[in-house]
Amino acid sequence: MPRRPEKLIIWYDGSCRLCTREIAVMRNLDKRKAIMFVDAATEDLACPIDRSVLLSRFHASEDGKILSGAAAFAAMWRAIPGLRPFGLVAKNRTVLAVLEFFYLQFLKIRPFVQRAVR
Repeated sequence: MPRRPEKLIIWYDGSCRLCTREIAVMRNLDKRKAIMFVDAATEDLACPIDRSVLLSRFHASEDGKILSGAAAFAAMWRAIPGLRPFGLVAKNRTVLAVLEFFYLQFLKIRPFVQRAVR
């Protein structure tokens, strides 16, 4: 009997309006309920890493492996049928490196974007 993969865990910053909006969209797209979304800012669940680190970047746990940044986004996309092709393409190291570069650039402007969303 094939092993059923663990549910994907996504940790997000629930105190960030931008993050909360994005997660709301992802929850809506996750029709199969394949993802457990955890608000790392407020939920008192066991965190696999320091909470401040968890809140500084996007994190996921896929089959027990902790991912962050673009790799975490790619894991989330793979769990959602409509976005799965993007997640599969992101398994390519070069594609993932490019996505990570853009994610790091976004992190630099995130505070400004957050203020604009408020």
